Amino acid sequence: MLGECNSLRPDPFTSRVAGAPANRPLRTQERSRISLLAKADPIGYPEGMSPAQAYVETSIPSFYHTTRMGAASVARREWTRRWWSTARERYALVTSDPVLDELRRGDYPSKEAALKMVQGLPVLEMAPAIGEIVEAYVRHRLMPEDPTGDALHLALASYHNCEFLVTWNCQHLANANKYGHIRRVNNLLGLYVPMLATPLELLGENYE
Repeated sequence: MLGECNSLRPDPFTSRVAGAPANRPLRTQERSRISLLAKADPIGYPEGMSPAQAYVETSIPSFYHTTRMGAASVARREWTRRWWSTARERYALVTSDPVLDELRRGDYPSKEAALKMVQGLPVLEMAPAIGEIVEAYVRHRLMPEDPTGDALHLALASYHNCEFLVTWNCQHLANANKYGHIRRVNNLLGLYVPMLATPLELLGENYE
């Protein structure tokens, strides 16, 4: 299936990282929940229940505005645009300073448009504990040894109890083969495990 990565389920854990916020109560964690949440009417949430918080990683605005014409890039661009067209209504979208910093680097045709796309989103706090979590990820060989890369995105989404981390990074993040390792390390740290998913998976459609 072109451009699709298997999603990863979240699991609740009691916080053990100093200063980490308390985990939200979770509903049933069946795999089909991706599709159900993706299609949920935003006005249909039970009283007192907020929309799922979704962390928008760098690859989302990058693929939304990509000018590459390869089949995979075009497909991901279209799936990203379809998901984004209703994402603000269905999720509580957030991002981070590392995402903005990554988008500001280098010189590419869609740079300004990609930045503008996420600049209006709430930015997650870079709490002191985030650095400790990144170090733990690297130490446990969960993520590449880059304190400003994938480990930082996962640490932010986990620390802030984001229900989703939305990404096209299928090597280190939305990779079902890494789920067990991610779960074990976050369990050790007492952190929430976000559902790591691509826009295609959140569309809840089948592109076999």
